[in-house]
Amino acid sequence: MAKTLSFTCTSCGAGYGKWSGRCDACGAWNTIAEEKPLAAPSSGRSLGMKRGAKVPLMDLATPEDPPERTRSRVDELDRVLGGGLVPASATLVGGDPGIGKSTLLLQAAAAFARRGLDVIYISGEEATAQVRMRAQRLGLADANVKLASDTNLRDILTTVEAENPALVVIDSIQTMWLDTVDSAPGSVAQVRAAAHELVSFAKRKGISVVLVGHVTKEGQIAGPRVVEHMVDTVLYFEGERGHQFRILRAVKNRFGPADEIGVFEMTGAGLAQVGNPSALFLSDRGEPVPGAAVFAGIEGTRPVLCEMQALVAPSPLGQPRRSVVGWDSGRLGMVLAVLEARCGIPFTGLDVYLNVAGGLRVSEPAADLAVAAALLSAREDTALPPHTVVFGEISLSSALRPVAQTENRLKEARKLGFSNAILPAGSKTGVSADMAVKELADLTAFVGDVFGAG
Repeated sequence: MAKTLSFTCTSCGAGYGKWSGRCDACGAWNTIAEEKPLAAPSSGRSLGMKRGAKVPLMDLATPEDPPERTRSRVDELDRVLGGGLVPASATLVGGDPGIGKSTLLLQAAAAFARRGLDVIYISGEEATAQVRMRAQRLGLADANVKLASDTNLRDILTTVEAENPALVVIDSIQTMWLDTVDSAPGSVAQVRAAAHELVSFAKRKGISVVLVGHVTKEGQIAGPRVVEHMVDTVLYFEGERGHQFRILRAVKNRFGPADEIGVFEMTGAGLAQVGNPSALFLSDRGEPVPGAAVFAGIEGTRPVLCEMQALVAPSPLGQPRRSVVGWDSGRLGMVLAVLEARCGIPFTGLDVYLNVAGGLRVSEPAADLAVAAALLSAREDTALPPHTVVFGEISLSSALRPVAQTENRLKEARKLGFSNAILPAGSKTGVSADMAVKELADLTAFVGDVFGAG
């Protein structure tokens, strides 16, 4: 009997019996690829549970006995991990090519090794001599990290089981291959099967595993999204090549807060952690200029201040341009529509450019008011009052809605020398004598109070 072939969407992992141009599950086009089933049945190994066995919840570890974490003493990395490395955890790290993933993980492996952990760094893309050369350049030659270069997952698991380390780094999951899967390395079937074997091995042996994943041109980790569901933590290493800093962002974390960030600076000696990212993002800020507004945002559990920059210029085109870097372009269109419909301030015939300074990506709705302030400042060619931070969400009725963690935002702003704040009415600001807080009810009041019009 001929082997049956299945088809899998490389974006969401949905399975189909035949090829189709469009995935019905996620709506992506040209993402369904042919996949062969496993050539050999599974070994039947489990995580130690017998068929039909049940464990009472009260017999499990109590909240007072959480899994013991190991801190690397690299505060930015420990923050993103949720307080340190959890035993028997699986972590997936993704990022653009050349952004510094291997450098970050080599430094992390050395940091954990210096804390007494037995660490193995396995590279499927570089020889051990090349990894050692990079370690010497980073000043990590004295770290007790074992290096290996292999892509055969069966040999890797055999070696790791014999060594029994506390942490294993796999660089990268796209280069690993299983001889039981009749497919090329890097394919959907190989990536999914290799990730499943590594995660199961980590849970069964109590070994922490860190996987490196390549990123597609859409900015997502290559392979089916089901790989992200397999692991405990998914981290993205972000940054612009024109800037010296990198951001490690947690988009999924079963052991800590999601959307937490750690900020690093790329230097000649590797990645150096940045303890105060707000000062870094505002380091090039001088005197107030038109089109600039300082936004007090929240990334995970930490407040981060950044500058929203806008440029409004007459358009020579029939359809004006709307260019956005670091923010949602759809939300920019909404803010422009509210300004025109509710405040009577048109942007017809004007090109609008919006940029988050420093390459930071902002996703929270609290940036609406800062974006509107930057747009109005650029359009009216009038700078905002000095030492002022702005934040708040704008509704379609032009009302300003309070946002979460207002006190933490203001506290961070005061620490950096800001003395004025503009925010929605009804916000829980707390008592502060050294900061002038102006609370406004809607966008029309903001326009009239700050720019004297509207």
